[in-house]
Amino acid sequence: MLAPHAAHAKAPTLQQALGNPADVKISGSVRVRYEALDGQFRPGFDAKDDLWSVRTTLAAEWNAGPVRIGGELYDSRAYDTDSGSVLTTGEVNTLEMVQAYLATDIRGAFGKGSTLTLQAGRFTMNLGSRRLVAADDYRNTTSGYTGFRADLQLKDRTSATLFYTLPQQRLPESFADLRDNKVRLDREDWSLRLFGALVSRPIGRGKILAELGYVRLQEFDRPSRLTRNRDLHSISARVMTTPAPDTVDLEVEGIYQSGSIRSSAAANAGRLDVEAWFVHADAGYTFRHAWKPRLSIEYDRASGDGPGRKYTRFDTLFGMRRSDLAPSGIYAALGRTNVETVGLRAEAAPSRRLDMFANARALWAASRTDSFSTTGIRDATGRSGRFAGYQVEGRVRYWIVPDVLRAELNAAWLARRALLDTAPNAPGHGDTHYGVLSLTTTF
Repeated sequence: MLAPHAAHAKAPTLQQALGNPADVKISGSVRVRYEALDGQFRPGFDAKDDLWSVRTTLAAEWNAGPVRIGGELYDSRAYDTDSGSVLTTGEVNTLEMVQAYLATDIRGAFGKGSTLTLQAGRFTMNLGSRRLVAADDYRNTTSGYTGFRADLQLKDRTSATLFYTLPQQRLPESFADLRDNKVRLDREDWSLRLFGALVSRPIGRGKILAELGYVRLQEFDRPSRLTRNRDLHSISARVMTTPAPDTVDLEVEGIYQSGSIRSSAAANAGRLDVEAWFVHADAGYTFRHAWKPRLSIEYDRASGDGPGRKYTRFDTLFGMRRSDLAPSGIYAALGRTNVETVGLRAEAAPSRRLDMFANARALWAASRTDSFSTTGIRDATGRSGRFAGYQVEGRVRYWIVPDVLRAELNAAWLARRALLDTAPNAPGHGDTHYGVLSLTTTF
């Protein structure tokens, strides 16, 4: 136990190396990760897949008086891929300034104890539960947004966020360029717009947090790329309590989605009205023990598309999936669309250096005729039914050197049944097994 702490004392950060100046903040990280998968569930890919990935980040911010100037470089690369591998912009985005912004904090703008923060430029953003807008951390690349945001914090802990952005569209996109880790600057333009607001407020003597949100996505064709021209309005409401020893905690969130979408990416395709929805609910109990064990039951349902004149497949926009459903990476079997699932979760943190969780869930398609979640497996006739199988997954994280070097192990087993096993395009590779080991150093 003494050696890691001694090593920690001898491992200065970049901030310390600069003399820890009060007006400058600088930090970085390197994550090396190996993923392996067998029993591929996606149609058209090799039965087995593996991937080495390296993600390097460097962030800096200078407090120049009334204005803060900041930026963050991401360099995400992938190796050991072949023609049958799953490789997307979720794994590769080389030498990209994901953040480059100006910001200022105005204290007392809305009364004593209030703070208004204004930010413009490129930045990452986590909104509320992060189920619609997030800066994904499990994925090898992250999501960035270019535009303007305002964050207000009041004395009574009421907070509000207002934003208008152009989401950064990661480049390159072709498999060959991704495989070669080619450097190409990401694009943001008026063909993709994301804007909205979120308001949260503690109620019930501060024991309950209530949120209301609105997010709109507008998508348009570009000369080089046809899209489905999504125009989506997402209205969300969430209530939650914070886990505490000997206490039941709850979270419930509902999202209603409306708007319109083209029936395909073809320029002359007709438009469909959108009517989709998502709900998440969980209840947990934390035991008073040194390990802080927590047990919870979880329910998620995201609508899928079906027959009729309306488009009813829920779109999670830029939301993360790891905390609710499953790892992303080359696994990414479960996303927040056409899925219904009930799960049991167990969590524990035996020490400040070690934490872990395990989750087991049963899976159904919300619509039996739509593609199941993000697997690509579909039975358009509905004869394979709604039941898709089971997923068991978990994670263990350990600080080898506290605050400097962390190891993380993730594993998942997807037991494919009924729909995932008998649908016309279901690959005959059996159950899916996924494992990943990563080391992250922070400096």
